[in-house]
Amino acid sequence: MTQAAQSRATQIKPRADGTLTYLVDLPPEELPPVRPRDLSAAWDAAREAANEAAWGTPRLFRFIRADGSRTDLALADPDASCWASAVDGTVGIGSSYGLSVCLRLLALVDLLAQAPWAKPLVTVRRDGAAIDPAALQAAATQPLTAEARFDHARFRAYAAANRLLSAGDRSQEAANDRGARQ
Repeated sequence: MTQAAQSRATQIKPRADGTLTYLVDLPPEELPPVRPRDLSAAWDAAREAANEAAWGTPRLFRFIRADGSRTDLALADPDASCWASAVDGTVGIGSSYGLSVCLRLLALVDLLAQAPWAKPLVTVRRDGAAIDPAALQAAATQPLTAEARFDHARFRAYAAANRLLSAGDRSQEAANDRGARQ
């Protein structure tokens, strides 16, 4: 993707209730890859905002494809609003790059919450959770789906190929795959 496409502005329209609506002229799957350090900074800012209960404002995104079709995404729950607000405060989400950082962070959190095989990619400590730097690299570069998520199978394959998962995790992953196919 060209630098011009990466920095494309997004129209932001505030609503009377405080909700922010973003009109984005490309679909989530075409958002650019990001720098892992920006994703890491967004993760840290989001954790800090959550610890401070800085919940942020709800945000609505309308992604418009060249053919006129669209994907709508609502970040209305307090956690997602908090994280989006924190990312907006670090890299801004008014450009396709900043929006990509935000959605990749939320997609990574979603993946970590839903995929048992991803458990080794995060370490929970007393002061919060830490994500393996290689997992941040994967999240920074793997494409998003049309629903602004990561394809779990593709992310898992990347993690396995790049040794983000231990041999035991890969064995369990293979067993889970066999069980899912039966």
